[in-house]
Amino acid sequence: MGKQFDEISFELTEFIERQPLFFVGTAAAEGRVNISPKGMDTFRVLDPNKIVWLNLTGSGNETAAHLIKNDRMTIMFCAFEEKPLILRLYGKATIYHNRDKEYHKHISLFPEIMGSRQIIEMEVDLVQTSCGFAVPFMDFKEERTTLNSWAEKQGRERLETYRKEKNSKSIDGFDTRIMDM
Repeated sequence: MGKQFDEISFELTEFIERQPLFFVGTAAAEGRVNISPKGMDTFRVLDPNKIVWLNLTGSGNETAAHLIKNDRMTIMFCAFEEKPLILRLYGKATIYHNRDKEYHKHISLFPEIMGSRQIIEMEVDLVQTSCGFAVPFMDFKEERTTLNSWAEKQGRERLETYRKEKNSKSIDGFDTRIMDM
């Protein structure tokens, strides 16, 4: 059943690399809790206690707003196709924008994606596995191309305008600092 570790093992890193989907959970002290599904080739384990993931332009920007208010974050992976397993990574996260040197330090780890918005770096302080016995089997068919196609169609200038209009504030009105210079 459930086990706790103080770092991401090699075996768990391999499990992470096979997963086409992960979930990110964040919350400020007040307001709504956010859980976001993430996909594509946007997650990297840097070392046993550090991960980064590439956050793409979307309809909201809750993760960024929450991390400014409270830096705790949980990431969850579920095995849908192999032996049952749920993996959670707990830690403190920092968000980097294109204007930050850390963003440029990590961006080369990912494929070039027009909608790249931020990079989140998390110091992992707890790794937890649990059984996943109730997680259903599901077959991975393919990545969706809709987000990439949309971002390519927008182009850089329209993406910046979109982020200013749709990604500057959370649904609770918290600033995301996406437009700070």
